[in-house]
Amino acid sequence: MSKRTKKQAFTNVEVLDAGAKGKTIAKAPDGKVIFLSNTVPGDVVDVQTFKARKAYYEAKATVFHKLSDKRTTPACEHFGVCGGCKWQDMGYEHQLFYKQKEVTNNLTRIGHIELPEITPILGSANPYFYRNKMEFSFSDSRWLTQEEVQSNADLGDRNALGFHIPGMWDKILDIKKCHLQADPSNAIRNAVKQFALDNDFEFFNTRNQTGLLRTMMIRTSSTGDVMVVIQFFKEDKAKRILLLDFLAENFPQITSLQYIINEKANDTIYDQDVICFKGEDHIFEEMEGLKFKINAKSFYQTNSDQAFELYKITRNFAGLTGDELVYDLYTGTGTIAQFVAKQAKKVIGVEAVPDAITAAKENAQLNNINNVEFFVGDMKHVFNNAFIAAHGQPDVIITDPPRDGMHKDVVQQILNIAPKKIVYVSCNSATQARDLELMDTMYKVTKTQAVDMFPQTFHVENVVLLEKR
Repeated sequence: MSKRTKKQAFTNVEVLDAGAKGKTIAKAPDGKVIFLSNTVPGDVVDVQTFKARKAYYEAKATVFHKLSDKRTTPACEHFGVCGGCKWQDMGYEHQLFYKQKEVTNNLTRIGHIELPEITPILGSANPYFYRNKMEFSFSDSRWLTQEEVQSNADLGDRNALGFHIPGMWDKILDIKKCHLQADPSNAIRNAVKQFALDNDFEFFNTRNQTGLLRTMMIRTSSTGDVMVVIQFFKEDKAKRILLLDFLAENFPQITSLQYIINEKANDTIYDQDVICFKGEDHIFEEMEGLKFKINAKSFYQTNSDQAFELYKITRNFAGLTGDELVYDLYTGTGTIAQFVAKQAKKVIGVEAVPDAITAAKENAQLNNINNVEFFVGDMKHVFNNAFIAAHGQPDVIITDPPRDGMHKDVVQQILNIAPKKIVYVSCNSATQARDLELMDTMYKVTKTQAVDMFPQTFHVENVVLLEKR
């Protein structure tokens, strides 16, 4: 066995910190960093490595000698297997501490940014049942626990309706209760599974591409709307109607009941026809009097309450007086653009996804907002000198890019335009820090505020205000 993959064991190792992607950090006797996935800072453990690199090990704790005082009892029975809530065993106040620390470290170590006094991270009032969208997968060969594999017992029903095991595209963990989406989500999922079993519906087999039931998406909103979308692998009209009628009759609170017949290899729905069975083909979300129409393919922030807080911080950082031309880059469905429009002279939104811009225009019309315009295009191509000449020199730029951050050409164009203020919203403070460093000679960070959109996970949003030096 090569030295690179040779397994090693270390005893009585203290877990020192939390790092990126939910990993915790310890130090090996040889000075290398150890990345762990099943511990909390403050634990003292024995570890078994499964990967060795020049500067670090990846390992798993095998024996716990001391449990950290930062620990709490996970609410969910599926914790540790599901992988969706990697920090559920850490007290929420400690989750917030490590999220704030990660943002600060990224801005200073990656971006080499001089920071102002840091505003404390904004935690969520609801650390559970906060998601407005969940997607569940059907499988005819559910994930088995180690105890089940080792037992000689009859495992009985192998069908599952739940989540993918992390890193395993064809393994589904059957979920009894998820603590991320409020009712009626759990009731709908469990009822659908039981009805499918009682009526001999075939659950999907990803490897063999067989079965009938593929996925189920549930969307809820602050207005009380509920959307359910069932994805079938093939058309079986009798069974399809049987299941959809069951849902309609037993869950009258469903305002949008839809289905998809998807015969292709993967279960992405963005190239599929979504057919409305009962109710509307959309639901509504509401925020500060604004209504946003959401269909099955729409992007909308999955934590509605914290999205409201995030947008208020963004608008506050922009400090609009009503006289400004604002550019909203990576505008998506135009939520931020419409949220700030009443305090701006005009807002220009740019986004690469045509369907998103269609939705943005529709929502602006729905909200009677007349001082916004939306344009489709790849940011690094459309956001050029000709675009600025046509639409005006912005006073403020708001940018909310994907996890990869902004393309360097986009950063350079922002520097060329040189607006008075830039508000940078990010779901990845590491790439945000990289971009901030590129702008550091012209702009100074004057405000920064982290927002916890996803309690029980390691993800965190950050908003930064840049002003000219």
